[in-house]
Amino acid sequence: MDTARLRSLLSRRYAVDARSVHAYVIGEHGDSEVVAWSAANIAGIPLDQVSPALPFGEAQRVSMAKETRRAAYAIIETKGHTAFGISAGLVRIVEAIVRDERSVLSVSAPVEGAFGIHDVCLSLPAIVGRGGVEAVLPIALNEPEADALRRSAEIILSAAASVGLAG
Repeated sequence: MDTARLRSLLSRRYAVDARSVHAYVIGEHGDSEVVAWSAANIAGIPLDQVSPALPFGEAQRVSMAKETRRAAYAIIETKGHTAFGISAGLVRIVEAIVRDERSVLSVSAPVEGAFGIHDVCLSLPAIVGRGGVEAVLPIALNEPEADALRRSAEIILSAAASVGLAG
């Protein structure tokens, strides 16, 4: 959901089709989610090189990440729920499985060792096909992003432990 929202925001900013935007929101779906800015691009071009007239520095990144994270709250405030977006996302995942598309989607899957993270499910780019999540892709993160992803994993593990689901 948040990956789609981020891509939509970036597509509007740069006036390009969202299908040309490659950017991911990873980790948990919530306040500790991480925008993988270091991997974000439009048609393979890093965001800060797409348009000299549209600088994309730290202030813009922080603002867009916040807007992405808070979008669900705004939708709930307006409509009372986010069911339609969730339904559309679920339909997209089911299509990828039924059609054996092997599409790269941002979905939650077990993480075993990436970035030193173990025994937790996190949203990461993954190949989704007939077998469900067929492979989690090794997204390139800078060190602050990797640290933020590890913090997100710790938050999920702590929440699971608080209800007896993790050691």
